[in-house]
Amino acid sequence: MFKDFFNRNSKKKKYVTVQDSRQNDVPDGIMTKCPNCKKIMYTKELTENLNVCFNCDHHIQLSAYGRIEALVDEGSFEEFDQGMTSANPLEFPGYEEKVEKDQKKTGLNEAVVTGIAKLNDMPFGVGVMDPRFRMGSMGSVVGEKICRIVDYCTEHRLPFVLFTASGGARMQEGIISLMQMAKTSVSLERHSEAGLLFISYMTHPTTGGVSASFASVGDINLAEPKALIGFAGRRVIEQTINEKLPDDFQTAEFLLAHGQLDKVVHRSKMKETLSTLFEMHREVKK
Repeated sequence: MFKDFFNRNSKKKKYVTVQDSRQNDVPDGIMTKCPNCKKIMYTKELTENLNVCFNCDHHIQLSAYGRIEALVDEGSFEEFDQGMTSANPLEFPGYEEKVEKDQKKTGLNEAVVTGIAKLNDMPFGVGVMDPRFRMGSMGSVVGEKICRIVDYCTEHRLPFVLFTASGGARMQEGIISLMQMAKTSVSLERHSEAGLLFISYMTHPTTGGVSASFASVGDINLAEPKALIGFAGRRVIEQTINEKLPDDFQTAEFLLAHGQLDKVVHRSKMKETLSTLFEMHREVKK
C-alpha cells in the first residue's frame, strides 16, 4: 500500500508550453531593446534618435552606413574601395567562411567603410569602422582602405575623420594585421606633415591594436559617452599590477579626466561638433 502511494506521487509532471498569441502580433525589427536598461522601444523612433536610448541615454551601436547617413549632407557620400575583400594569407582554417558569414549578415565587404563626403557643404574624408563585421578587427583590407582614403585626403588637402570601433588586430591574419598599425600611422603622419586635420572619433569599443595606433593619434581625439577604450583587458591589467582598478577605468570619461581625450561628445552633438572643428580649421588655413 505504502509502496503504491509513493510510486503514484513519484510520477513526473508533464508541462506544456503555451505560446502567447501576442508574440506574433509584432513583426521582427519593429521593436528594439536597449542593452543597458532593457527598455523596449520602437526601432523607427530609436533610429530617428540616432540609436540613443530614450530612457537611459545609452549610445546603442550604429552601423557604418547608419552613422554616415546621420552625419553627412544628403547625397554627398562617395564610397571608396567598396569591393575590396580579405584573402586568407595564412590559410587560417575556417577564416574565409567566417568572413563570408559576416558579409551576408552585415551587407559589408569589410569592417570599415571609407569615402569622401560633405558636412554643411565642407568636403572631408571619412572612415567608419563597423564592429558587426569580425568585431571591427583590423586586417590587411582595413589597413589598406584607411591608408588609401588618408592618402587621397593628403593629395586633395582634405580633413579626415575616422570613427573607430574595434576589438583590435585580426588574429587570423597574424603579423600582417599587426603591420597595419605602422602602415596606417605612416599615412596619417604624411597627412599631418601636410598641415591637415585628422579627427579620431572613438566609439564603443575601441581596443587592442586599433587603440594603440591610428585611434590615438588624432590632432583632436573625441569619443562617445561611456565608450570602452583601452589596449589590454581589465583583468589582464589587474593581474599584472596586483591592484584593483576603478569601476570607470577604460571609459571615455576616465580617459578625458586623465588627459587622453579632448572631448566626450554626445551623439546628438556629433554633426555640430565636427562642423565647428572643420570651420575652425578652414579659417586657420586662410
